[in-house]
Amino acid sequence: MPLRSTARTSLVDLVIEQMEQLIADGEWKVGTKIPAEPVLVEQLDVGRNTVREAVRALVHTGMLEPRQGDGTYVRAGSGFGAAVQRRLRRAENLEAYEVRAGLERDAARYAAERRTDEDLAALRGALAERGRAWESGDVAAFIDADMHFHRTVAAAAHNSVLAELYEHLSDALRGTLQAVLGTPLPDAVRHQLDEHTAIVDAIEARDAEAAERAALTHLTEAMNALREQPAEPRDHHRATRPGEDARA
Repeated sequence: MPLRSTARTSLVDLVIEQMEQLIADGEWKVGTKIPAEPVLVEQLDVGRNTVREAVRALVHTGMLEPRQGDGTYVRAGSGFGAAVQRRLRRAENLEAYEVRAGLERDAARYAAERRTDEDLAALRGALAERGRAWESGDVAAFIDADMHFHRTVAAAAHNSVLAELYEHLSDALRGTLQAVLGTPLPDAVRHQLDEHTAIVDAIEARDAEAAERAALTHLTEAMNALREQPAEPRDHHRATRPGEDARA
């Protein structure tokens, strides 16, 4: 007997869909706290138990994360992103970076071949923002700016699948960037200003091979830093301030 589609009539399912859409549309951004339960009850015009069940379901998928005494936060931008995060939590930093390397090499190459003038302006802006964040000494701001830079490269590749995949991976790879920043290496290696500038210059010149080489150079330095790290417990991702010696 052929399968037939069935209507989803559960009120909880409808609330889950609305919450997922708020996350997908960026109304609820990854890393931010969602409205408190009484606010959701009022805004969605449903009962408290319905809201609780919907939130519990999204916590189970990994899209939301409850923090005792603080509230519930958006952990991933989609169910796929949550699945990626679950898998990467079982991976070593180096394994995760090797996956990132493959995506970023391709993104840089395609961006050099396909970028527009608007893409180039966005890349220059993202590079400048990254430099300002480093100078500020704010680790969280620097990580955000670095991730934004690489997302901008991925967007300039004009491949929607690649950009979406990198979007999900980059959220999950935040810990690996913290690990690189925490290595006792010279600031020039952790900041990698020259390497990131070389990526943008190659994309501007539409030199696909140079863009790929620049991305590979940047990632190789980071992977070498991870290889040289001593073995530590799984929860070792402590971020240090740019310029702070992790051995202090």
